[in-house]
Amino acid sequence: MTGIRLTAPAPGWAIDADVVVVGSGVAGLTAALRCAAAGLDTVVVTKARLDDGSTRWAQGGIAAALGEGDTPEQHLDDTLVAGAGLCDEEAVRTLVTEGPDAVRRLITTGAHFDTTDSGEIALTREGGHHRRRIAHAGGDATGAEISRALVEAVREAALHTIENALVLDLLTDAEGRTAGVSLHVMGEGQHDGVGAVRAPSVVLATGGMGQVFSATTNPSVSTGDGVALALRAGAEVSDLEFVQFHPTVLFLGADSEGQQPLVSEAVRGEGANLVDGDGVRFMAGQHELAELAPRDIVAKAITRRMHEHGTEHMYLDARHFGARMWEQRFPTILAACRAHGIDPVTEPVPVAPAAHYASGGVRTDLRGRTTVPGLYACGEVACTGVHGANRLASNSLLEGLVFAERIAADIAATRPPRTAPADAPRTGPPVPLLAPEARTAIQRTMTRGAGVLRSAGSLATAAEELEALHREAAAEADGARGAKAVVPGVEAWEVTNLLLVSRVLVAAARDREETRGCHWREDRPDRDDVHGRRHLVVRIAPDRTPVVHRTETAAFPPVRPSD
Repeated sequence: MTGIRLTAPAPGWAIDADVVVVGSGVAGLTAALRCAAAGLDTVVVTKARLDDGSTRWAQGGIAAALGEGDTPEQHLDDTLVAGAGLCDEEAVRTLVTEGPDAVRRLITTGAHFDTTDSGEIALTREGGHHRRRIAHAGGDATGAEISRALVEAVREAALHTIENALVLDLLTDAEGRTAGVSLHVMGEGQHDGVGAVRAPSVVLATGGMGQVFSATTNPSVSTGDGVALALRAGAEVSDLEFVQFHPTVLFLGADSEGQQPLVSEAVRGEGANLVDGDGVRFMAGQHELAELAPRDIVAKAITRRMHEHGTEHMYLDARHFGARMWEQRFPTILAACRAHGIDPVTEPVPVAPAAHYASGGVRTDLRGRTTVPGLYACGEVACTGVHGANRLASNSLLEGLVFAERIAADIAATRPPRTAPADAPRTGPPVPLLAPEARTAIQRTMTRGAGVLRSAGSLATAAEELEALHREAAAEADGARGAKAVVPGVEAWEVTNLLLVSRVLVAAARDREETRGCHWREDRPDRDDVHGRRHLVVRIAPDRTPVVHRTETAAFPPVRPSD
């Protein structure tokens, strides 16, 4: 254990449970429902409302070998190709073989997917898939439907939920094992202010960290809180350098920041073409799948074309769909485009890459266990080894579903006893907090230095700027130069988490001196399979600096020494 904690008041209230699940997307709510069904006293903690996570924003769908002629083996092959040599094959095999039944259980829970005239699940294609295996709902509102079904099931099961709560730090017992979490509840309710949920099993399902960049498809709550908590608790994270930039995000202007509207890959799956300002289609000849190549390849091609033409975006042309197809198949995207003055029925849609998905995260095994006993992770916050260097489209919802069920099964089988949290030994003062206004500085530093295009120079500059913010926060906490320390609060905690995650991401990106998957080094354009087919595992040292370790092979080491 590191003994590193955020600066925060001591918990003023506490509740006890067997399991606390942090997050309310597909991974979190599935884990919570399965734990509760096994008779475990389960508490769900979520940062906003139950349906405010990243899951509801997922447009494309959920991938599984459900169609005639498709097999888990074919799904596995496509996933391994997209992952650029860094997928854990056992993890991928687990995903694709258990995935179809997991989707069927989701349907039993109440999720309704679009069907064909014959009543079969309607399937489409997305980038990197050689077959139609993407199940979707409401045309392009799959995440919203899955979220609706799971939230209804949670409410019907009367699970104890704590909404509008930002998780702060992991609590541990005298043996260093998980004993719950501290959290801050915003606003009035049954609980308020800083408190604790004491439980021997903690499941992190906090989603992504897209808010470290200026432009992202992630909601505002995606500030890397789960990864930051795990790092402070002494857990290992892996592959954080592999941030997937979605190729086709609605371009709203060079100065646009925050969450941006996504134009689903399924639009290309149904036949839309990428063109430049002259109307020239440029993906043909770049890859055998053209517009449906893996996302890293499409994002790079768009970025290259933008540089060649000196423009800030390309176009997605789907005028040939006609009004009826747009209205029936992609109503959400159509509405978003029209809200910004663009009509896809009559004009090409301006698009550019934006931060979308973290393929890396808190390192787990196939049971979702992290390197801290009692701490689990699933969904985007986790690194199971499934995604490798680049996530295959629509594997994210499936991964959350499959590994959440595995976590619940492990907790139900082990049923660890409740223990009292101990006062953690501290290695110096609590983590100094950043002022909320530092958020923009972090995002711009990361976008410039660690965005789609990276180099040794850009990453070194980013590292220097981030360390300067870190030193400045420490100086303010010490009262240097008469500075006033930042008052603990939600915005200060969030930006402090963003800084920690950004420092670790940049440290890993500097260490990976090759181009692989969605990590594109301009100064190292080639893939190095001799030295690069290794995972970068990072932990935080007691002096709060990132320590990067390279694995000996492409396989993950066990999370427990005895395994």
